Amino acid sequence: MLTGRRYLLAFTDDQVAYAEQVGAVCRAVWNTALEQRREYRRRGGFIGYVEQARQMAEAKKDPHCAWLADAPSHTLQQTLRDLERACKTHGTWKVRWRSKSRTAPSFRFPDPHHIAVRRLNRRWGEVRLPKFGPVRFRWTRPLGGTIRNATVSRSGGRWHISFCVEDGVSEATPNGKPPVGVDRGVAVAVATSDGDMWDQEFVTPGEAVRLRRLQQQLSRSLRVHGRNRRSGRRDSVRAALARLNARIRDRRADFAARTAVRLVRNHGTVVVEDLRIRNMTASAKGTIEQPGRNVRQKAGLNRAILAKGWAGFLLRLQHVARYHGAQIVKVNPAYTSQTCNACTHVARESRESQAVFRCVACRHQDNADVNAAKNILAAGLAVTGRGDLAVGRSVKRQPPERLTA
Repeated sequence: MLTGRRYLLAFTDDQVAYAEQVGAVCRAVWNTALEQRREYRRRGGFIGYVEQARQMAEAKKDPHCAWLADAPSHTLQQTLRDLERACKTHGTWKVRWRSKSRTAPSFRFPDPHHIAVRRLNRRWGEVRLPKFGPVRFRWTRPLGGTIRNATVSRSGGRWHISFCVEDGVSEATPNGKPPVGVDRGVAVAVATSDGDMWDQEFVTPGEAVRLRRLQQQLSRSLRVHGRNRRSGRRDSVRAALARLNARIRDRRADFAARTAVRLVRNHGTVVVEDLRIRNMTASAKGTIEQPGRNVRQKAGLNRAILAKGWAGFLLRLQHVARYHGAQIVKVNPAYTSQTCNACTHVARESRESQAVFRCVACRHQDNADVNAAKNILAAGLAVTGRGDLAVGRSVKRQPPERLTA
């Protein structure tokens, strides 16, 4: 199977400057190619990767576009391929621009023959990249397979390299272990139908104070300098914010990985809600004609949802399930938090608070998140067909009757 290996790079000052330059060139190629595709669409035409790659090769010969030759040619071609895939998946008009201030630089080397990796000692390894030369990185884990490609990116002021590796491991067969329902929440990140509840604070109290102070400093620097966004004070505050947010993201990713592994090791099927997180975290500001209601409360809820990392947890769950023989089932999330698991009565009044669920019909009482997880599990068993979760077919399930003429 294909998997990823991410390492911290130890760029020299010259390599950092060159990496920034390559990232800027790839960003310019992406934005130019996207605008070209949109202009063709406006005129009723179409242009694809092959034609854009040919035109880019011709543009390198132009003295005014000589800066294109500064970046490795394979990274520019891969940028056009990524744009082609994004336009086919989301549509030309929904693909976003790459901003200089908001988009972290990233570029990929698609040819494994141009990537050479060797281990220097217990802590350090070395990779040779086109036009970069030898680059050292922290050897935190073995590669464990054959390299397919490599991506260089910047996160939190530090540069990383991610190898796509073919580990030679085939997808595991279903393990036949008992199923479990998982409810993702705001107060508690993960609650299961077995009664387990896992949560973690990703921001310490001191970091929360520092985060608010840095955001205030960033706001003041914007007001003081106006349209001059390249001020030294603003850049230093943004760098400090990036480092702090990267530390928080790393904690969130670590929690998601550990929790996902616990679930797939002990269960054969993990049932989760098919949540549309992007719609759930949309702004409630509205328009001038129809202004939104409870905008500040909705903004706080959006931040709380995004802080728990629901999407990242599901992605990690799907990744590790391949190695442990677990199945991930998504179910409709409608009324899972308002339904009594004991008598299936649906009522909003049954959920007295965030943590307490007391059915108004049968007076069944349980933790609200655990009750929701049990409803999610029941919906998942219905989706999989009367709970037939093992490798073989359940003997309790009767074959369908054949119609006779």
